[in-house]
Amino acid sequence: MASPSPSSHHLSLLAKPSPPPPPPQPLGLRFRFPPNRTAAPSISRPAGSRFKCSASQTGFFNRLGRLIKEKAKSDVEKIFSGFSKTRENLAVIDELLLYWNLADTDRVLDELEEALLVADFGPRITVRIVDRLREDILAGKLKSGAEIKDTLKKSVLELLTTKGSKTELQLGFRKPAVVMIVGVNGGGKTTSLGKLANRLKREGAKVLLAAGDTFRAAASDQLEIWAERTGCEIVLAEGEKPKASSVLSRAVKRGKEQGFDVVLCDTSGRLHTNYSLMEELVACKKAVAKVVPGAPNEILLVLDGTTGLNMLPQAREFNDVVGVTGYILTKLDGSARGGCVVSVVDELGIPVKFVGVGEGVEDLQPFDAEAFVDAIFA
Repeated sequence: MASPSPSSHHLSLLAKPSPPPPPPQPLGLRFRFPPNRTAAPSISRPAGSRFKCSASQTGFFNRLGRLIKEKAKSDVEKIFSGFSKTRENLAVIDELLLYWNLADTDRVLDELEEALLVADFGPRITVRIVDRLREDILAGKLKSGAEIKDTLKKSVLELLTTKGSKTELQLGFRKPAVVMIVGVNGGGKTTSLGKLANRLKREGAKVLLAAGDTFRAAASDQLEIWAERTGCEIVLAEGEKPKASSVLSRAVKRGKEQGFDVVLCDTSGRLHTNYSLMEELVACKKAVAKVVPGAPNEILLVLDGTTGLNMLPQAREFNDVVGVTGYILTKLDGSARGGCVVSVVDELGIPVKFVGVGEGVEDLQPFDAEAFVDAIFA
């Protein structure tokens, strides 16, 4: 191709055609880059208005999660003793399988099915487990009571690990991590939050508590006691008729400005059938997200283990409204219905993060699926 003449080159510099108009911006786009991307304009930001994400913060939260998980494995005895009533309920299975023979298969499986239902495994899971056992027995894969029990335990463990594998706290990679605690009245939210604060503090985290339960008169007092007991700082409601969303927003701002690692947010107990109160949780969630993009990192639903399968409607409704990321199951030490742990995981695929197995401050235990199965089928 011939090179342009000097005169034409000179003319092009004098009369450079105007660039074509930019294409229309997509809906919702707030800005576009200038044509010269190498000289993008700088935007002044007030100090502290943007998060700094460092490898040290990511490493801190990874280490914190690992420490809590290791603690769960060292506290197997607490899990074992905490599920004693469920274990006693399922002890009939050992009696059924002790002298099992092929001719008694139907009778033994019928009684095993009844034992699982009484322990609140739920009809769907129970039928699935028993059908699998029956198929394996008839196929000649299981030839003794010990083999049947081993397969039973593996089936339950598989249900828990397939649908609820992420049992560690997912605290992200920026400080502060924000955890919201939600649930109905009387489930043990504030107590669970206090025990969780104690566990995090003992593992080296700087924890701030937010008293977002603005409905129950004694809730703030109860959380203040937990703050003193655990050595944590606390943000309380101010003025008359305070909004929970404003309390949580102030707490997260303080956590961000003062370098806290974790902000634990209490909320008011509410019936899952009360639409207006459930919508308030959405406002709380949006409020903390304005301060820390991506927050809350965890929304933990506290469920009363003594209610058994009745907890499932609660789990569905709370998940539909706010997007539950994990369960805290309380009062399991006083219940023989520990099978509900498997049911609630199977229902929505949401993992159990912690279980309450006693009244003591150390009795909120990180959930370990293998330890749980060993505890109920010992």
